[in-house]
Amino acid sequence: MNHLSRILAIVLVSAAVPGQAGETPATPLTAPALEHAYRVTDRLLSGGQPVGDAAFAELARLGVKTIVSVDGAKPDVAAARKHGLRYIHLPIGYDGVPAERVAEFARAAALPDGQIYVHCHHGKHRGPAAVAVMCEATAGWSPARAEAWLRQAGTADEYAGLYRSVREFQPPSAAALARVGELPEVAKTPPVVDAMVALDECFDLLKAAQKSGWKATPANAATLLLEQLRELARTDDTTRRSADYRTHLADSERAAEALARHLRAAPPDPAALDAAFRAAGQSCAACHKTFRNEKR
Repeated sequence: MNHLSRILAIVLVSAAVPGQAGETPATPLTAPALEHAYRVTDRLLSGGQPVGDAAFAELARLGVKTIVSVDGAKPDVAAARKHGLRYIHLPIGYDGVPAERVAEFARAAALPDGQIYVHCHHGKHRGPAAVAVMCEATAGWSPARAEAWLRQAGTADEYAGLYRSVREFQPPSAAALARVGELPEVAKTPPVVDAMVALDECFDLLKAAQKSGWKATPANAATLLLEQLRELARTDDTTRRSADYRTHLADSERAAEALARHLRAAPPDPAALDAAFRAAGQSCAACHKTFRNEKR
């Protein structure tokens, strides 16, 4: 039996197996180097992006052989290889899992060797949705069971597209599976995705600074946030979008500019910084809710 026939057999058998509605399937893992880590099935693990040697060593210890990233950030292929791990990069957005990705996820889940670790950035939204689709495709999960897993993982209700992908799951056809080429180690991503990755990294730095009470203030993080928003405003993707989108983006720029100004103050005012950071976060969240979390 060739690999395609094997995958098709797994998908067909899985579709015939009744899932357990509402069952909470996953077990939290004790893995300090990995964020939001779970064992979901005997072969599939889910969690946040592995960062640093300790994280990849932890995955190898758990028996992982393949890492599937659904995040827009470029995977650290060199660090994975150091520990004998293979990377597959299949990024998705917050608006749901496209049909062609379902077939690619089914193929990845059916790889014959070792455990598979699926991750997004923090391991709470896109990664769990990808795992749910993999389990619906290859492990006989019902939509109800898949949704129970999203709830357990902490997937936010605001990502309606991710929930819709598991509720309305359709197994990939033989033709769709046949169209799947070699799964990429590093996918080519559009500039807007790269910009979103950079923005997320800036927000992570600023969240850590806020958690410390702004004692270790990364003034450059707010400046980088502002510059990333300005660069995003100049992309072809932005010029093709609606005036409403550009207005949201301009609002986010102004909020980031105010945050950078407060961070440059001597001495910085923690209360003012909290308020400015909250405003920046709310501005970006409003834009995401309208333009990123749903297909438009």
